[in-house]
Amino acid sequence: MTTFELFVAGRYLRARRKEAVISVITVISVVGVAAGVMALVIALAVNNGFKNTLQRNLLGAMAHINVMEKTPGNGIADWREMAARLRKVPHVTAVSPAIYTPVFLAGPVQSKGAILKGIDVDSELKITESLRHLQAGSLDRLRDPDISPPGIVLGADLVADTGMILKSRLDVVSPEGELTPFGPKAAVRPFYVCGIFKSGFFEIDDNWAYTSILAVQRALSLPDVVNQIELKVDDLNNAPAIARDVEKAVGPKFTTTTWMERNQQLLSALKMERAVTIITIGLIELVAALNILITLVMMVMEKYRDIAVLMSMGARKQQIRRIFMLQGVLIGIAGSAIGLALGYSLSVLADKYRWIKLPESVYSLSFVPFEPRPYDGLWIAAAAILVSFLATIYPARSATRITPAEVLRYE
Repeated sequence: MTTFELFVAGRYLRARRKEAVISVITVISVVGVAAGVMALVIALAVNNGFKNTLQRNLLGAMAHINVMEKTPGNGIADWREMAARLRKVPHVTAVSPAIYTPVFLAGPVQSKGAILKGIDVDSELKITESLRHLQAGSLDRLRDPDISPPGIVLGADLVADTGMILKSRLDVVSPEGELTPFGPKAAVRPFYVCGIFKSGFFEIDDNWAYTSILAVQRALSLPDVVNQIELKVDDLNNAPAIARDVEKAVGPKFTTTTWMERNQQLLSALKMERAVTIITIGLIELVAALNILITLVMMVMEKYRDIAVLMSMGARKQQIRRIFMLQGVLIGIAGSAIGLALGYSLSVLADKYRWIKLPESVYSLSFVPFEPRPYDGLWIAAAAILVSFLATIYPARSATRITPAEVLRYE
């Protein structure tokens, strides 16, 4: 390919006054390609932003792998020995025992159901991010087994719902309660609000509370047991394979769940949304391709005489074909460059200044996050240029069918 084809292709795209219609359609074609590329960059940035932000927030508050009884029973009695054994499993980087129970929190504004999680503070800090940077308060009270009333750390949205404030007393009501001669009785235990956390994930901030394992055991009148052992691994994507090794280490009475299994619906929805987004917005590129096809067909019709002159002067059919193919490719390149510049600029600005707000109770996020990835732009631009090129095949072949003698006979 020489500069001859590129020069002629560029001249044809810059139509003269009498060919203004072709020039307008060319501009529309470039705009169409740019709109498709820009829309796809922004849409994928939103999808990536939601997926990565939700994943970070979720994994900041929950373990990668959970070990529990296959058949719910009296809990894991030998949890200390099991935790020590699990620390030796390859790729396991941290282990933390936990005990979960549903409770009601009686606050001054209203009572609210919540999930109370009993933890060993030092082990929990190695597993999750939620308690590492508290909004207010400290975890010191959770470390003292003899303090009364025991400390409790609440999610920020749970605090807003119940009206509790830092350093206030809170009644925790367990529906499991105590067994009396007259039947089960709800147990009410006083706790002291010693901290407030915010994970960034609304479902956790609005429903979870932390205290010590011993405080939960006393509140539920339980022996020294836990109902889960949580693990952190060195490779999130390899969690299912590591979970199988964990199951071999703990024995047949126990099973595991991974973070992928616990959030399967959310991850599947985001994956499906990505596929639908690519297909839907990709239709814009097809419209742009039709514009390119129309532009080149009209140009071939308009340039019959010029093509005949070029061929009579020695231009080969391959060169004529390349001229019109180059026009489509140039339109694709120009549109892709404009679309990428606009798409990435708008995504960065929208994420930095949080242009689009969201109801946190519905989406678990307070704003739409944008995370554009460089390699998305590469394949989007490549796809746009390829579609533009494919749209040139028919008009380029039509241009080579011109017979110079027939066209110039009546000139």
